[in-house]
Amino acid sequence: MITPFSIARLPRIEFGPGRIAQVPGIAARYGKRLLIVTGGRSFTATAQWEALQRALDQARFHYDLVRIAGEPSPAEVDAIVRDQRTRAFDLVVGIGGGSVLDAAKAIAGLLKPGNTVMDHLEGVGPELPYRGPATPFIAVPTTAGTGSEATKNAVLTRQGPDGFKKSFRDDTLVADYAIVDPDLLAGCPPDLIAANGMDAFTQLLEAYVSARANPVTDALALAGLAAVRDGLFAWYRGGEDAAAGRARMALAALLSGICLAQAGLGSVHGLAQPLGSLFPIPHGVVCGTLVAAATRVNCEAMQTRAPDHPALVKYALVGRLLGADPHAGDTAACDWLVSTLEEWTRRLNLPGLSALGVTEADFARIVANSRGSSMKTNPVELQDAEIERILRLRS
Repeated sequence: MITPFSIARLPRIEFGPGRIAQVPGIAARYGKRLLIVTGGRSFTATAQWEALQRALDQARFHYDLVRIAGEPSPAEVDAIVRDQRTRAFDLVVGIGGGSVLDAAKAIAGLLKPGNTVMDHLEGVGPELPYRGPATPFIAVPTTAGTGSEATKNAVLTRQGPDGFKKSFRDDTLVADYAIVDPDLLAGCPPDLIAANGMDAFTQLLEAYVSARANPVTDALALAGLAAVRDGLFAWYRGGEDAAAGRARMALAALLSGICLAQAGLGSVHGLAQPLGSLFPIPHGVVCGTLVAAATRVNCEAMQTRAPDHPALVKYALVGRLLGADPHAGDTAACDWLVSTLEEWTRRLNLPGLSALGVTEADFARIVANSRGSSMKTNPVELQDAEIERILRLRS
């Protein structure tokens, strides 16, 4: 029997080198007044931006540009909405990394209603239902990590002692179009490739073993995991295989967004919420530094308390996908998976938590704040001591 499942709304996807040239033609279907949301400076310093500007100018678009530097906060989103909402934009175009796309998604959702995003963030504030209407939105990723181009989540962060990392989410926030152009990834530095690549891998792995996984997400997750296997280090090393590696990682990130949107995540992303809000640690770095330890603890917990758990078979399959002996038993294949992820963490120079400013004194607070929506779909319910062990393994 196949357990019943649902697949929520997805954007129309345009994938391939040079696809950014489609933006003006697609945008014209909505109108001529655009709000373009981009990063601090990296994209607007490229030849692709110059070409896009020329095309927009030739087609007589009117556009305003706003910039997002770092992970967006609720206050930043509210300020942009307040400043821009009277301009009656026909379309929001987000061009950048996951943080830019999350901000653009939230801005598109609030330009017309005009209220604060705090009304809708899960787990904080009144959690009012979102009524819309949203402004149409096109997502153009320039990094390969979060898969935000395919999700309904706008993740916002307030950093500091009272900080949080929470989502504004609704099906109407999903991009109308996701334009995934691997050529836009060419300027990513190695540290960003490493962090974002491991974020995509973590999302694929966690969605694959999630309590809400289904046959569609399983198929996409396995395809994405194979793309990471074949693409991440080819891109990270550079050289003649870099372009092929970029394309594979662009696909992996896209698939990771689709999978997490449909199946949920797990313990790494549960811990990413407090770590990313209490400390100035980029999201991808959190994922990359924790995924091996979290996989180890998950497998050990299931081997002890639920040895027939189907997620153990899935972890073993991923181990074989990453090079374990195809005839190895499930326990050996799970061990191979953990060892491989530990090796990747070293090869990608991902720092431990202590190097990121996290101390043992912080563990209790991190654990206490880790049980958000992502932890609820972890394949096994982890005890506090097991969550703390993940942190200790990466200190």
